[in-house]
Amino acid sequence: MKILDRYLLKTFAGTFGSVFVILFFIFILQTVWLFISELAGKDLDVLMVIKFLMFAMPRIIPLVLPLSILLASIMTFGSLAENYEFAAMKSSGISLQRALKGLTIFILVLSVCAFVFANNVIPYAEYKFINFRKDIAQMKPAMAIAEGQFNDVGSYNIKVEKKSGQDGNHLTGITIHRKSNQFEGVKNVIKAKDGELVGNENSNILQLVLNDGYYYEDIIPKKYEEKKKMPFAKSSFKKYIINLDLSKLNNPEGVDYEISNTNTMLNVSELRYTLDSLGKSYKKDVVSFGDNIYQRTGINYIHRKSADSTKKAFPTGKDITAGLTSSQKADVLKVASGNLSSAKYQIEGTKIELQTKQKLINSHWIALYDKFVIAYACLLMFFIGAPLGAIIRKGGLGLPIVFAVLIFIVYHFVNTFGKKLASENGITPFLGCWMSTMILTPFAIFLTHRATNDRQIIIDFDWLIDPVRKMFGRKEKTDKADADRIINLAAVQGPKDSEWDAMAEQSDAVLIGTVYNATKFNYSKAKVTGALKILEQRGITQEDLLRDGKLYNRDYERLQQVVEDYRSDGNVTFGLYVVVFILSLVVQNNRNLMWLIIPFFVLFVVFWICVFRTEKKLEEIEKLTQRNIGPNIYIAMIVGWAFYFILYFNNRRALQKALQESNV
Repeated sequence: MKILDRYLLKTFAGTFGSVFVILFFIFILQTVWLFISELAGKDLDVLMVIKFLMFAMPRIIPLVLPLSILLASIMTFGSLAENYEFAAMKSSGISLQRALKGLTIFILVLSVCAFVFANNVIPYAEYKFINFRKDIAQMKPAMAIAEGQFNDVGSYNIKVEKKSGQDGNHLTGITIHRKSNQFEGVKNVIKAKDGELVGNENSNILQLVLNDGYYYEDIIPKKYEEKKKMPFAKSSFKKYIINLDLSKLNNPEGVDYEISNTNTMLNVSELRYTLDSLGKSYKKDVVSFGDNIYQRTGINYIHRKSADSTKKAFPTGKDITAGLTSSQKADVLKVASGNLSSAKYQIEGTKIELQTKQKLINSHWIALYDKFVIAYACLLMFFIGAPLGAIIRKGGLGLPIVFAVLIFIVYHFVNTFGKKLASENGITPFLGCWMSTMILTPFAIFLTHRATNDRQIIIDFDWLIDPVRKMFGRKEKTDKADADRIINLAAVQGPKDSEWDAMAEQSDAVLIGTVYNATKFNYSKAKVTGALKILEQRGITQEDLLRDGKLYNRDYERLQQVVEDYRSDGNVTFGLYVVVFILSLVVQNNRNLMWLIIPFFVLFVVFWICVFRTEKKLEEIEKLTQRNIGPNIYIAMIVGWAFYFILYFNNRRALQKALQESNV
């Protein structure tokens, strides 16, 4: 391996390793939060919690690995470009393709490893994960019921005041609400002094034995007058046994623990075998249903009668009810209507059944394609991140995180949307799984082509921001050209005689300072004109001042313009933040408004574009004032997006302080 390849591989591997560990830890925390109901307050020892997380870890690799490659490649190549190491390579005759050669081989190996991992490790981990959750409930059923709170167990809500015993199987102060269905409230309440959980490791049924209690049941009378009395029935018992299904203990996801061959637990060969069996079964059901409907129509009987040459052919073109009485005709029509209704219900029922089987087939195809998608996604993210880093020329954790998060959000959103649509038989599973990569592949080719030819991408969002700016009543200002700053002194009136005499006694440096800081200290036009006339009499022309950069304070005027742009863009960004934040709450709390997801996503992307534009203005202000204004907004936004309004007002105060202390 050559020195260049070894250096790039070492740099990339170090960045990739650190990014992978950080992101993996973040997603592990998200997994813990997802299953917090199964871990918190259940008296689980540390070893069981670690084992639980170990089985859950492999499922997050398909998310962490592509994102880590994307972020690491942007950071690595952005840092190389920022430190002019790429410029040194190009001056030595080393192109970007040559620099990518060694890392491309490394990413290819990593992609193969990702496929092997998805094909072997993840299915085994999924199998162990689901069965481990079942084993926890079987070995220690009392852990599924926490003290002092209601625990959802199938159609029961169980609350106990205290647990005791070696495994916590002895319960005291038991209150049980029994739910009839999801549309009605609680009608049955059971209260018991104490009880005991009795389970068997080889059974999914758990017995809850209650002692010394009462059973309450609301009675719903038919008459409205009696409903006001709210009648109920009460009975006492010495012993009462309730059978609980372990598969429903703390199982809000509805996972069926009895299933041992779900699509996520199968490798490629097993998925192909299962798909072949499911396909044959589906075709067999379709043919069987078609034959059944055909037999019920009686058409085969008519054809058989017509084919019998010894009997009279079935009459055609005549009214077959002509020889029947009115009552007989009514009976025939009634029977025909019943047959049609029965056939209609059968068709609708079979349609739902076939759709369910088709969704099952689609889910297996999605699981099969996913194993190949993750391998290709690793390669795709590298060829997006590497040229993008070389183009933006920024390393570190600032701008690279913004681009990585935005690209990965698009990838993950399209991937999730495509697979959801494919599972509902809206599109083919192949298109649903590969849709995200199909969209981003042209983008990767475009970036690689631009970076290879050393051509930058001009990120200009003025077409998007300017219409919003106009809503706030602000007009865009244009910079005044240097040539337009030279004025005709003969056509401008100078200061009064007394002020003129005072200025004439001043030195050249003081007069030049007057001209240079005219805008900063708001000097009158007459005073500036007088200073220019006196300097011209002393042989210092406006062209000389312009050449030396003393005709006007370029940095101060630029600072004023950037500050004004920053405040204007900040107002737009803050307005978009409020709208996006409100939309997120509305969509989250109202499932009937899911159509708002698309405008929410569009506004979210526009908001991040505005954040990027505002932060670039703030970086320029920091450079002009030589002051550090506020924290890095990219990191702060990712860590706490909901607290952007705090950053907004904090940066406003810090900006005002920096302008007061500035020496520009």
